[in-house]
Amino acid sequence: MVSEMNGLVSAAASMRDVRVLILGDMVADIYLDGRISRISREAPVLVLEEMDERVVAGGAANVAHNAATLGGAVRAFGILGEDAGGNGIAAVLKAAGVDVRGLIETKERPTISKTRVIAGGRATVSQQIVRIDKESREPLSAPLAALLEERLLEALEEAEAVVLSDYGSGTLTQGIRDRLLAACRERGIPTIVDSRYDVRSFAGVDYVKQNDAELAAAFERRLDAEEDVADAARELIQELGAKGALITRGEKGMTLFLADGTEHEIPVSDKSEVYDVSGAGDTCVATFILALAGGAAPLAAAQLSNIASGVAVRKFGTATVSAEELLKKVRELSAG
Repeated sequence: MVSEMNGLVSAAASMRDVRVLILGDMVADIYLDGRISRISREAPVLVLEEMDERVVAGGAANVAHNAATLGGAVRAFGILGEDAGGNGIAAVLKAAGVDVRGLIETKERPTISKTRVIAGGRATVSQQIVRIDKESREPLSAPLAALLEERLLEALEEAEAVVLSDYGSGTLTQGIRDRLLAACRERGIPTIVDSRYDVRSFAGVDYVKQNDAELAAAFERRLDAEEDVADAARELIQELGAKGALITRGEKGMTLFLADGTEHEIPVSDKSEVYDVSGAGDTCVATFILALAGGAAPLAAAQLSNIASGVAVRKFGTATVSAEELLKKVRELSAG
């Protein structure tokens, strides 16, 4: 156990400066905080006095943010609208040291955004009262898709790993994903996909990250028993020609299934109080690919991603994990 943890410390250290490209649906998580001031005279609704507005990187932007705070050399690729949400995402990623030259600003579509209105009074607990989502349902125009693909393929010359983060908002067209994955295979660049609704369309990817509910939805069947999860994961690996699938399972931890038929149960690293699971999957993906590209074996990469996710869920909101936090947690577990 001690030697295993020492190996994880080494693997965590090797993540630093790994050159990774993050492609996907860039989401602006916008929080509007207000104080309840009165009941409106226009309708029986609360009137909020706005106190604060902040933009947090969500979706693929959160994967990029996590990869950067974990020590990677990150380039982000996606589509932003010419709006406050897009400006907010770009500012957050720039502040974290992410190269944002792959983010294309356009008037054709708005930045994907999820605006949460948080209300509270002086003597009450603040809580979310409504969420307002905004995104275009139209497919990417041919010129936008061609420009995004051109920038991606140029950047592959220096890449050591690629993440495809698909939240179903249309950034990853079938043409982009097919040509990108083929180019990565040709160059020996490891890839991982985290797709909320369409994972079975990513043939040629190396690794897949799914939670158990997403895996069940992908195959349109219930996965009630352990063998059901294993069967679906192996079917997915075979269908995509992947090297492995990392299935996250909530309080049960994670299971790593490999193409050679082996599987590894990875229990939750720390069962202390969980505050918020928002974005933990993004932390998982970022950690796994950085560790893998840094030279770690798939199992060690999965174990590190499990520990990093455990740190993330004990933070409020869509959170990031730093390289220092991850190393500290690995050392604590090795000492315990």
